[in-house]
Amino acid sequence: MEDEQSFSDICGGRLSLQRRYYSPTCREFCISCPRLSLRSLTAVTCTVWLAAYGLFTLFENSMILSAAIFITLLGLLGYLHFVKIDQESLLIIDSLGIQMTSSYASGKESTTFFEMGQVKDVVINEAIYMQKVIYYLCILLKDPVEPHRISQVVPVFQSAKPRLDCLIEVYRSCQEVLAHQKATPASA
Repeated sequence: MEDEQSFSDICGGRLSLQRRYYSPTCREFCISCPRLSLRSLTAVTCTVWLAAYGLFTLFENSMILSAAIFITLLGLLGYLHFVKIDQESLLIIDSLGIQMTSSYASGKESTTFFEMGQVKDVVINEAIYMQKVIYYLCILLKDPVEPHRISQVVPVFQSAKPRLDCLIEVYRSCQEVLAHQKATPASA
């Protein structure tokens, strides 16, 4: 079963939450951000090139124009490959673990996996960000030495920064899977 719903990020931008229910014990959540805006890309490129042209007319050195074009292209490629994330996903399987994947605009993917034995809980936490209180979903990992303690807090959907209403949808579904996982060993 699959459904899609629109939400907002903390700045009011549009996000899309895609939920995939493979089984009661396996669910995936994908948050998609808007693609790179052609308008903002054009504005930055024109600004850099106009500044370079101004320096060219002042100093009459063609290397300035070549450097501006080269720096703009390198900056764009770097931004697309290392910064701009188009989609973030969270896959939770009760018998295996939790996988987080970030898909960059260049096509590069970054994946992190936590075994279910490492996961203590999935919670919604709050933080102060730019003079606002924001909420974020995070995975609490058990301390390997003392299982009752938390060793690490791993934030989910760091780039998209969805609002609380979106986080609650994901949180409830994650808690259903975790509750099923906790109930399974007790009955076995």
